[in-house]
Amino acid sequence: MPTTKVIFYTPPEVHLLDICGPAHIFYEAREYGADLTLHYIATDHHTNLNSSGGLAFTGLTPYQDLALSKDDILFIPGLQWELLSRNDFQDGLQPFFQWMITQHAKGVTICSVCTGAFLVAGSGLLDEAQCTTHWRYVDRFRAKFPRVQLLDNRLFVEDKGIYTSAGVSSGIDLALYLLELRYGSRFASDIAREVVVYLRRGEDDPQLSVFLKYRNHQESRVHEVQNWLSQHLANVPKIDELADKVCTSPRNLTRLFKKVTGITVGEYIENLRIETAIHLLSEGNKVEAVARETGLKSANRLREILKRHTGKLPRAFQ
Repeated sequence: MPTTKVIFYTPPEVHLLDICGPAHIFYEAREYGADLTLHYIATDHHTNLNSSGGLAFTGLTPYQDLALSKDDILFIPGLQWELLSRNDFQDGLQPFFQWMITQHAKGVTICSVCTGAFLVAGSGLLDEAQCTTHWRYVDRFRAKFPRVQLLDNRLFVEDKGIYTSAGVSSGIDLALYLLELRYGSRFASDIAREVVVYLRRGEDDPQLSVFLKYRNHQESRVHEVQNWLSQHLANVPKIDELADKVCTSPRNLTRLFKKVTGITVGEYIENLRIETAIHLLSEGNKVEAVARETGLKSANRLREILKRHTGKLPRAFQ
């Protein structure tokens, strides 16, 4: 394969993880032997700028100075909403939007992270296409771009050679997914392991993993139980043992857990098992090993749970 240029557009007030997360994934891929080069571009007026976190970027390459080809990847990260929502800022990007349209016509893969979807949509490239963005900005996106089909609660979406992702860490997931498409799942898994990504998520995964979804509370005892369960799925104790770990009664733990998470302890454990099993299977692990790792007694039990909750079975069962 020819050398792939991975280009990161760097707007003012860029969100650091949106750009640094994917950039580090491709950096590690290059260290592992992938034929990649990394480039950071900006508009003529913004070659020296500050990120939303205060870190300064200097000496950025004007976007017109870089020639792209069909093998290249262009990332559009998110930025502060206060700047993004200003009409004068978007109006000033019209030449860049035209350049982006030209690159897409060449076959360049275009990716957005978080509110970067607003910039891609602003170019018109997402008209009549499917996309996603950060859950917080769904309503604003729909109001601004009624011709775009926005999908809720998706980690990332591909349409017409354009990938849009939900935000922040989803840019890392998207970068790993692109590496998998180009270099295979083993290579992508090696990179994920190198950067200590616990679970590599795919395009069908929801924006909020079960490992995050039920954690928006301040009950420390429930947090402790959730932490313990996620780390010991293969040997989940009974409710009285869990209660002992946080110095409360089984009845009180059951009540507290349902009150702050909205689901029961048993439902939470099953959700953990389902998400973990799907990812372990996607990594090529044997069905029997996955059943043991998730604390299920047999491959048949794993099959039953996945079929009931997802409506379909992963490829490993087919």
